[in-house]
Amino acid sequence: MLLFFTGGSVMPGAMTVAAKPILEAITYAAIPGWAAVDHHASLAAFRRSCAEILAEGRAFQRPIKFGGVRADWLSVCAKASATDDPRTFFEANFTPLKVNDPARPEGLFTGYFEPEARGSLKPGKGFTVPIYGRPDDLERFDEAAAPELGLRYGRTVEGKPQAYFTRREIEEGALAGRRLELVWLSDWADAFFIHVQGSGRVRLPDGSLMRLAYAAKSGQPYTGIGGLLVERGVLSRDNMSMQAIRTWMSDHPGEARELMWENKSFVFFREVEIENPAFGPPGAQKVSLTPLASLAVDRDLWAFGTPVWLDTVVPARQGVVEPFHRLMIAQDTGTAIKGLARGDVFWGAGDAAAFKAGHMKSAGTMTVLLPKALAGRLVSEQ
Repeated sequence: MLLFFTGGSVMPGAMTVAAKPILEAITYAAIPGWAAVDHHASLAAFRRSCAEILAEGRAFQRPIKFGGVRADWLSVCAKASATDDPRTFFEANFTPLKVNDPARPEGLFTGYFEPEARGSLKPGKGFTVPIYGRPDDLERFDEAAAPELGLRYGRTVEGKPQAYFTRREIEEGALAGRRLELVWLSDWADAFFIHVQGSGRVRLPDGSLMRLAYAAKSGQPYTGIGGLLVERGVLSRDNMSMQAIRTWMSDHPGEARELMWENKSFVFFREVEIENPAFGPPGAQKVSLTPLASLAVDRDLWAFGTPVWLDTVVPARQGVVEPFHRLMIAQDTGTAIKGLARGDVFWGAGDAAAFKAGHMKSAGTMTVLLPKALAGRLVSEQ
């Protein structure tokens, strides 16, 4: 039997107090705001996830601690297209399980968005910062090589696995001459934040829009530059935001370049065509993200397609937050998205989305909705 408990202590002579299980079965009536929220956008996003699960279900090729197997999801996905009543559908087919995270009891919920930058399909005239497609020598290491290097990705040199080039090496020309450039931007900081967000929109000189989606990462370790600025006393934790980082970088361009190089991780992209401009780029599940309905989660713990209820707060304006109760669908992941009660809300594109994503760092609770048979198995194993 697998035990997943939040832990606890027992004082000598005291009565034993049962610890909360990680997955705590609750009722829909116990979910704050459940009955008051319109779930139509959530159902539409769930249907897009289900289309991928029914067709391929690629994410289930790897173990998912609380995700079950693809067969657990086929029946509910088949029913999703036959309903116009989302609340009744979710209540009839899923069991709500409140997530109790022993490592982070208060939960952590952040946001991300699709940034936009000026760019050109040709270098020159101020456009000198390349966005690269995936290089052909970047490979995923097998189980033998990965532990040896401590990296999942890299390249093979003279028959030996090695780490891939760092951000600084790439930006100083390690990939030059290989025809990997998709587009050129005018600003290193714009490129950096497209890397951090994992997608982007590039406004070309003729006014048209080029959409970029994540293709691969170098495998080098990710370092959050905001944390470095706090450690160095440049910014405080209280005023930390993406906007504060951008302001500091604009005021200190020379130091900013050195700071960006501290993050050795590098992201490669692909151009995508998206019919509906209201949607975001494809997430890790390979379905288009929906603003305020798509959530990035820890893919080792939760299956893509999992409905996740968030009870948290989000920035309303500078220094002011407002309640956020919404059913999200797990459709993406991220290097920094690790842990049970950890989520990253996709806000879409534009200035409002950038503000919400840049300032969101909220505590809260997370309730996953799992197909009833799967939920029953997981609860019984605790």
